[in-house]
Amino acid sequence: MTTKVAVDLHGAAKTMLTTLYLKSLDAALPQPVLGDRFAPLAVERLDVDWSELGVTARWAPIVTVRTAQYDLWARDFLAAHAQATVVHIGCGLDSRVFRLDPGPGVEWIDADFPEVIELRQKVYPDRAHYRLVATSATDPSWLDAIPADRPVLFLAEGISMYLTRDEGLGLISRVVERFRTGEVQIDFYNWLAIATQRVHMLNRRSGSRLHWAVNSPADIVGEIPALHVVDSATLFSAKTFARVNGPFAGAGVLSRAIPAGRKALQYHRYAF
Repeated sequence: MTTKVAVDLHGAAKTMLTTLYLKSLDAALPQPVLGDRFAPLAVERLDVDWSELGVTARWAPIVTVRTAQYDLWARDFLAAHAQATVVHIGCGLDSRVFRLDPGPGVEWIDADFPEVIELRQKVYPDRAHYRLVATSATDPSWLDAIPADRPVLFLAEGISMYLTRDEGLGLISRVVERFRTGEVQIDFYNWLAIATQRVHMLNRRSGSRLHWAVNSPADIVGEIPALHVVDSATLFSAKTFARVNGPFAGAGVLSRAIPAGRKALQYHRYAF
């Protein structure tokens, strides 16, 4: 019998367990949104009482629509840049590097808190042209160790809301200043999602706090003019939401009555 990996996570880092579990539940559906075959294997490796999370497959689209959308955008970028660097900050236990399986011209870096990186090393295998960086997203020095001689895809999924406005804008600005050309693909919560954080299950259970609200791509471009918008979507307007079946699919219709609710979860794609 394989020994399970012990888990000791707190705060924002702890939310990655729920996102991983929802991806594994999605993978078991007859018509999954993401279909991440690596997620169930990771769940099996971890010594966690998953029933304590209190989530079921019906909630999986909140996570899987977003992740599947960023998979599409990342594939677009890699199709146009065979020689590139991917920096996935706040990677958690996401298996994107394995799902996308980039070619040998791509250097892929997954970065997260030290305790998260330690856990990844126990759950996922190594691969060529792939390395892990243990860091906080707000550390101003870690980007300096990444070569800037090729286009970069900076992926930040599920972390912006845990940063303050100054921390978030500072992080994106450092990416744009460090690399000559590339893309920033990042998601945001709008003002309503931040204002109602006390009712968010993930935050209640993890004890984490949300800070930074972004209401449209114009909020970011207005602060960082070097960026221009390539694409944007919300949970309900994303191409991948069309893959959703069951009761959650009806939420898209109901959301039309509350514009701020419809735009609560935003997915942005910028180039520079």
